[in-house]
Amino acid sequence: MTASTGTSKALTSQVELGELATGQALTAPLFSFKGSDSAAPSVYIQANVHGAEVQGNAVIYQLMTLLESYTILGDIRCLPLANPLGINQKSGEFTLGRFDPITGVNWNREYYEHADIISNIPQWFELNQGLSDAELVAAFRELLTRSCQQRIANSWGVSTGHRLAVTLQSMAHDADIVLDLHTGPKSAKHLYCPEYDVEAAGLFSIPFSLIIPNEFGGAMDEAAFYPWWQLQQYCATQQRHFDVPVAAFTLELASQERIDMADAKEDALGILAYLSHRGVIEEKVLPAEMSRWGCYLKDYKKFHAPKAGLVEYCAEVGKPLAAGEPLVTLLRLDQYGSEQALTSVSLPCDCVPVLHFASASVHQGTELYKVMTNVFEIK
Repeated sequence: MTASTGTSKALTSQVELGELATGQALTAPLFSFKGSDSAAPSVYIQANVHGAEVQGNAVIYQLMTLLESYTILGDIRCLPLANPLGINQKSGEFTLGRFDPITGVNWNREYYEHADIISNIPQWFELNQGLSDAELVAAFRELLTRSCQQRIANSWGVSTGHRLAVTLQSMAHDADIVLDLHTGPKSAKHLYCPEYDVEAAGLFSIPFSLIIPNEFGGAMDEAAFYPWWQLQQYCATQQRHFDVPVAAFTLELASQERIDMADAKEDALGILAYLSHRGVIEEKVLPAEMSRWGCYLKDYKKFHAPKAGLVEYCAEVGKPLAAGEPLVTLLRLDQYGSEQALTSVSLPCDCVPVLHFASASVHQGTELYKVMTNVFEIK
């Protein structure tokens, strides 16, 4: 299908992600737009890897609706509802779906590091150094995709969550741009952006960015860019210089258990602005005018409940909080009549609260807030 202005339509197919205990295939719908320029970057977007993080599905819907009116140059594939097991992991009115119930592992930490490929980059490059840059990229992409397929076909088998994650990862390896859409519990919008691509943080319509090391920590964005970062770094030592061929980001689109279609359209336009900058669509779309702030991941701090109790979350997410201002108030009815019944807690440094725990009833040690410190402006 060749895209043209006003006539771009997604082709729909099904991706098999595993099997249920009763034998039925576990599938998710995949929507694909075929671009008209084979040289334009290709895109893979997924959402809802965590069961309660549903807003990314609304963003994908709005994005696909908008794309019908744009000239699409690069191939775009969208996979909402990427984790049917997590999405259907309900307890009463709440969606659980953050951890694989079989292993307890975070669904977003099941991706494959490709350690063997990375450790063998020097030998692989020696065999392939005669290729052009484009051919080298194509060959390395094929290697990563084949490695995912071999991993799934392991004769010893793989866990349910790992199979799902590596299946998603194999689709991501086919793309030049990878966007993984998430939300927090109660959260401001923020972006995870690798250090090598920090300038991209100004191209999305997102006010806060966490600048992460160019390393693998188990998440999809890292799984997508890390092998390419390693390849690019080694090639540079051999006087072969090129930019990292793959850009990958995690977009945290406010709070979980929430659908807001109007807000989703704004986020879809923000994604279009980035795709426009990269030449995926022909039309010019600009990111929203806003102040943008970032911090390095090492300065992204967690605050844990000093004692159990009932919590009033005093600090608004996305708003600067000065040192000494109230972060939370802890209520302990078992200590009624003493000074310990109601306690105000603050932090010793200036920060920007980014997200907080959803429940007001907490154990001692519960992670209540994540805050940005040593914040800087992103131009």
